[in-house]
Amino acid sequence: MKYTIVIIFLFATFESIGSVPKDSSKPEGTLWLTSPESNVLFQPQRFIFNGKNKISQDPTILVDPGQTYQSIDGFGNCLTGGSATLLHRMDAGSRAALLKELFATDGNNIGISYLRISIGASDLDDRVFSYDDLPAGDTDNLLSRFSLDADKTDLIPVLKEILAINPAIKILGSPWSAPTWMKTNNNSKGGSLKKEYFDAYARYFVKYLAGMKAEGITIDAITIQNEPLHPGNTPSMYMVAQDQALFIKQSLGPAFKNAGLKTKIIVYDHNADRPDYPLAILNDPEAAQYVDGSAFHLYGGKIEALTVVHNAHPDKNLYFTEQWVGAPGNLKEDLAWHVRTLIIGGTRNWCRNVLEWNLAADPGNNPHTIGGCTECLGMITINGNMVTRNPAYYILAQAAKQVRPGSVRIGSNTSDTLPNVAFTTPEGKKVLIVQNNSGGTKKFNIQCEHQTATASLEKGAVGTFVW
Repeated sequence: MKYTIVIIFLFATFESIGSVPKDSSKPEGTLWLTSPESNVLFQPQRFIFNGKNKISQDPTILVDPGQTYQSIDGFGNCLTGGSATLLHRMDAGSRAALLKELFATDGNNIGISYLRISIGASDLDDRVFSYDDLPAGDTDNLLSRFSLDADKTDLIPVLKEILAINPAIKILGSPWSAPTWMKTNNNSKGGSLKKEYFDAYARYFVKYLAGMKAEGITIDAITIQNEPLHPGNTPSMYMVAQDQALFIKQSLGPAFKNAGLKTKIIVYDHNADRPDYPLAILNDPEAAQYVDGSAFHLYGGKIEALTVVHNAHPDKNLYFTEQWVGAPGNLKEDLAWHVRTLIIGGTRNWCRNVLEWNLAADPGNNPHTIGGCTECLGMITINGNMVTRNPAYYILAQAAKQVRPGSVRIGSNTSDTLPNVAFTTPEGKKVLIVQNNSGGTKKFNIQCEHQTATASLEKGAVGTFVW
């Protein structure tokens, strides 16, 4: 789906940047606006604070920097192996320009600040592989045949180019399956990790982290298993909470400790309909001592379930690690739901990050494994050197560019018609993300620290206000 940019001046109180002289007596800020109704796509406009007494009768969003919540690690995508392949096949100049647009923060670049990659193949690689594939019947407890060669063709070179643009980007690694010789069914799809290979699989993680470090790539965190209650994907592996807890306390945690690794261990990495899964692990003190927090998707359940986990273990972190946009995409519907439910809902329910699913696919939603996702729309579509920006691009842009890592969520009153979330950035700026969830244009006030501004958003529009 291709969206044409048309800039329309929507609001009397908002002006195109540079269109009129500044009034130094009135503090001003920047609104980054995406409004599908008028086909305005992530465009900057100016808004002006009017003074503390100029409040209309419209609803008021009160931003309170005195109320502070969790720090933010970033917003981004899953850089699948297939995404990396498509990027790496572009010519060097086209790829460099695109990566700058995605990962730099200056100008209109959108500043993605967090990536998730697969440890071994995901279902959006062109084939299934692990880093220790063996002939049937062979085993390799000491991992003497472990190799990252499968990632050295596309993924690692692309990651190095991204790191050259943003050396501080955080990277999360997630496996879709252990090597087949470690599993109960000797198959990349389904099956479970044999307990006799718990220690070997822990060594597999340690060797992976060391191998990536040798390539100049630091993995900030790992999850133990992508979607552990979904053994029907290709690849996949079933792992119940009790086994995950046992694996952590018996094998993975001690292996990380002995290797001196600081990489975070994050549990679960599946839907919000089963908060009992991470809670079972966090309630086990032997396992929990090694655990940084829990990760969630939202193909089932409600985002508010994450606050239940936070309230039970406020010392542990929460992460939102995956949500797809289904092809062919619908900007009006996808933008509204994802911003309202994930960018706003996820962070209001204590998430330190929000990640959309695959960064890139081709026009046929390829590549993918046989049995992998056939309708996963990339944030961008890559056709040779041609790039189309899809709904997830604008979803992420509304948060990633301004809510930089180290930002802190602050207080703001919210409502069904004007869901919102607010942050203070490391530079001391305030950022307010608002989505108009009403049936028409909505006028409202923004009030913060004795200053007020009047604002208006069209139906379904998202505004990121920065001052």
